[in-house]
Amino acid sequence: MNRQEVFDWCRQRYGTEPDYPWNDWNAVLRHTDNNKWYGVIIEVNRSKLGMDETGMVDVLNVKCDPTIIGMLRMQPGFYPAYHMNKEKWVSILLCGPSADDEIKELIEFSYQLTSSRRNEPKRTKKQ
Repeated sequence: MNRQEVFDWCRQRYGTEPDYPWNDWNAVLRHTDNNKWYGVIIEVNRSKLGMDETGMVDVLNVKCDPTIIGMLRMQPGFYPAYHMNKEKWVSILLCGPSADDEIKELIEFSYQLTSSRRNEPKRTKKQ
């Protein structure tokens, strides 16, 4: 997937549009109800990811379960989250070796992790 395909899929799936808070190419994907980020697409120099090559690439940061992050980072195309909490977020190289379906699943997981808790059952007071 490339950045536009991610934006198109998120627009169709969640009804969200990319937000550009830094007035540059970097974009945030937010929930419409709580404004929490569920994804960030950032243009990063390959060297900042520990890659040998030079030049800029797009990465998608998504929130993830910490127990899964270690496993993901062992796969090609996954890196410690760039400019995010590395224990709870992971960077995915867009147009890298990751399959589109895998990226979509991780976006969905991040969306769920960052959603508002309105749908949880309300706790009743003990009397």
